[in-house]
Amino acid sequence: MPAAHANPELRQSRAAWAMTAPALALMLTILVAPVLLAFGLSFTDYSLGNPSFNWVGFDNYERIFTRSTYAKMLWATFVYVITVVPLSLGLGLGAALLIQSVGRGAAFYKAVYFLPVMATLLAMTIVWQLMLHPSIGVVNRTLEAICAQPALHGLLTLQAFGASPQATWLGRVCTEGLPVWLGDRDYALGIVCFIGIWQGFGFNMVLYLAGLTGVPRDLYAAAELDGARSAWERFRLVTWPALGPTTVFVVTITCIRAFQSFDTVEVLFSPGGGPGKSAYVMMFAIYEKGISQNLVGIGAAITVLFLVFVMILTLIQRRITERKVHYA
Repeated sequence: MPAAHANPELRQSRAAWAMTAPALALMLTILVAPVLLAFGLSFTDYSLGNPSFNWVGFDNYERIFTRSTYAKMLWATFVYVITVVPLSLGLGLGAALLIQSVGRGAAFYKAVYFLPVMATLLAMTIVWQLMLHPSIGVVNRTLEAICAQPALHGLLTLQAFGASPQATWLGRVCTEGLPVWLGDRDYALGIVCFIGIWQGFGFNMVLYLAGLTGVPRDLYAAAELDGARSAWERFRLVTWPALGPTTVFVVTITCIRAFQSFDTVEVLFSPGGGPGKSAYVMMFAIYEKGISQNLVGIGAAITVLFLVFVMILTLIQRRITERKVHYA
């Protein structure tokens, strides 16, 4: 009798591998192979259309860490991530708690807060571009109207209380001129961060609303018997610990989404990545170098660095947050 028929476990193992082989082949083709290809290309000067290429070793990585353009890229990406992630997380949690506490109108607030998530970010960025236009944008027109009203201007700039015209940002705007939002390096990255927070916190709100529905009501009753009378004490002792698994997921997803920021910079500041490359985030740099300028080698090196950053950040935040996760 053949060995395969004599060993049922061997037959089951072969059958399992045969059934999973298509999925494994697809995963290797779609996920693993592109990463390995990008890693290999990052050590070359390859460009699309060239019949040959040269191995340059770590020259591409050396350029990333030594040239000022890529230093701005790393800084812009770092600032964007550490700004968007905590603020969109906090606003999403706050909105979820507020919606859960209201009786009537909860569905309306859910729709309003989730609207930026449902809308295409590309279209919404174009809307913000029009709103921030220096001459016809609604933002500057509103600032102009405030500056033209002496009473309101004096109150908001604190001049009514004896402050100098230069003491506040609004006072400086009214005296020095309206800002050119998209043409000033002092505002460019902040605008990208603002749009990222505005577009992302609604998604986090929905995730936290789902997590809040899973918090047992008995825990609140038990905490009240133990002396947790105020809303802050109930949140600190019951709600926040019970939301531990949800927070781990939300932080992971938000970090990855923040690193993938591209649409906003492409619409507002292409080409160039903003004035003085102040909004030159990594995903935009990958597109500019690897596709627009056809420098596939340096684009692949930035891609590899991007993947490493995402992996390290994900592992660190999971290790930190999972230590504080409480499963009810």
